[in-house]
Amino acid sequence: MTETNTHFDVEEILEPGLRYTEEVVLKPGAPPTDDAKRAQRDCKLWAEGVDEPVSGLEIVSFQKRFGAISLPSEGIGGVNTDPKHRQRGYIRKLLTRVRQSMASRADVGFVSEAIEGLYEKFGFVNCLTEGHFVLPLRFVDRLCAYPLQGGRSLRPFTTGDLPAMAALFNEVHVQRPWTHVRPSSWNQLRAPRTWEPGSAVILLADGAALAGYAIVTERRFGVVHSPYIVDELAARDAAAARALLAEAATICADQGATEMWLREPLDSTAGRVARGLGGEYRLRFPATGGMMGGIFHRSALLGALEPELRRRLGAAAPTADHDAAYALLEQGELIPDDQTLLRLLLGYWSIGGAAITDATGLGGPAERYADVLAAWFPGGGAPSLPQAYAHHLDRY
Repeated sequence: MTETNTHFDVEEILEPGLRYTEEVVLKPGAPPTDDAKRAQRDCKLWAEGVDEPVSGLEIVSFQKRFGAISLPSEGIGGVNTDPKHRQRGYIRKLLTRVRQSMASRADVGFVSEAIEGLYEKFGFVNCLTEGHFVLPLRFVDRLCAYPLQGGRSLRPFTTGDLPAMAALFNEVHVQRPWTHVRPSSWNQLRAPRTWEPGSAVILLADGAALAGYAIVTERRFGVVHSPYIVDELAARDAAAARALLAEAATICADQGATEMWLREPLDSTAGRVARGLGGEYRLRFPATGGMMGGIFHRSALLGALEPELRRRLGAAAPTADHDAAYALLEQGELIPDDQTLLRLLLGYWSIGGAAITDATGLGGPAERYADVLAAWFPGGGAPSLPQAYAHHLDRY
């Protein structure tokens, strides 16, 4: 039975000698009306006779995009067990209870940088391809020949620019699966630590408006062997993306690095400019671990995403076919496997890719509704569904 005391929001006995607690922690300065998006839950297991938690993790709340629709979602991060108490099943017990907690508030959950071979046991599946551009500095040098257009100029960053940066991010990734809807109070810039540079921001202004920004690694000192990292680059147009990449290349050269990594999707404005420069795009398809997701409530999730499926369908098939196929999808006769369904919804697989990779997960009526399924699940990078991407500063 759950009890609440003055310290924990949830406190209960899981089994004799083992206690579970949950505490809601709001980020400093979070608006009272924005609690659901800014809250973090610290979840811990306590063993009898041990003063400190034996195992713990964090649940983070956010709005995750599935295309043009975003949904309240929760993610697991910071999983750890004290080395003195490992190999006793604590993580399994903690994750079992945490999954119940997440499912009481959301229809779908995610894991950032999951432990290999663990989360599959709790219904999670890999559903994101990892990718970034590699740009040798000599490829980017020629961008410095492009003059800034109109009244645009580079100017210093202040924290007062963060709301405009969040708004621009939301605008350029408005239909991109896996991205978060950033509130105006967003600030996930990395703080510097000893020998670890934090985040720096390059701003491109267009009068009083923001034409684009890049979040990069702060200036480093000493011998630099690693690539120069651009964690994200949001631009209103190609000219803004070129200007920001040119400035990043200047910093890259000053730091002695010979190549730059751009963490942006292929079909973003920045990605298209990088492709034009001859950049190499490296993709990774983790077999386990990485970015994972799991469906808690299939019917409720599909109910929330039905308008998104209808949007993707467009004029590709009659409305009656959509309605009939949707009813079968909700009942589990069409795409009965939840893991296959999540991969399709997020664009990790197209329906054609799923048929090749996991035909058993499609269900009997799949052939009858081939046109509907092809429109619903085109895979990321299609005209109706951008490439899925999880930016590093939104990971947890």
